[in-house]
Amino acid sequence: MNKREQQRLVREQKRQQADKRAQRNKLLTRLGLAVALPLLVIGILYGLMGQGETYPPDQVAASDHTRGNPDGVVLMVYADFQCPACATEHMIMSQAWPRISDRVQLVFRHYPLTSAHRHAWTAALYAEAAGQQGQFWEMSDLLFANQSYWSTLGAVSEEFDGYLQQLGLDVEQARAAMSSDELQRKVRNDQRGGTSAGVRGTPTLFVDGRLTPVPRTAAELISLVGRVSSS
Repeated sequence: MNKREQQRLVREQKRQQADKRAQRNKLLTRLGLAVALPLLVIGILYGLMGQGETYPPDQVAASDHTRGNPDGVVLMVYADFQCPACATEHMIMSQAWPRISDRVQLVFRHYPLTSAHRHAWTAALYAEAAGQQGQFWEMSDLLFANQSYWSTLGAVSEEFDGYLQQLGLDVEQARAAMSSDELQRKVRNDQRGGTSAGVRGTPTLFVDGRLTPVPRTAAELISLVGRVSSS
């Protein structure tokens, strides 16, 4: 075999080896896709299922925070504890409450605007943690009443711990609850459901499932409840 034939043979061997490598890589790619795609699908489904169920504004869920008359007009409020307009709405609701509590069921759902309010998410978690110890509404009152102060703080955990202590709640139990997936999903799912229902800002009010402008005074709120309850 002369030198030229030897070179041709070497080139042919290299080509065959390259073809084998290409075929092997193609097979490995197919095997990888066969394994990865089902795992990807499972991961997506698990993620969607893991988010939990959301509820429309015309449906009061067992996980909702409610007060008042279960058979009354449903006032469902989507709110952010750091939102100044929500604090005003909370004040109006509190002023009107003695006059309407026997005719309405008040429902609170979270809608923290985290892009604008850096402590809104933390406040929602603290309210939920207090709720697990039976004092959601009391914690909500404290958060809204002191909003103008804690909104200016760089960190709020110490301040919020103080509210828990003021209510006689177990701080360590609350902190453990706040780190749980269950509690965090509750806040996220409130917001997801609100977005699906058309909530774009806070506060947003639904009356018996219908989007309604938020009353500007306690008198307006009392009048609204009177009209709806008598219709």
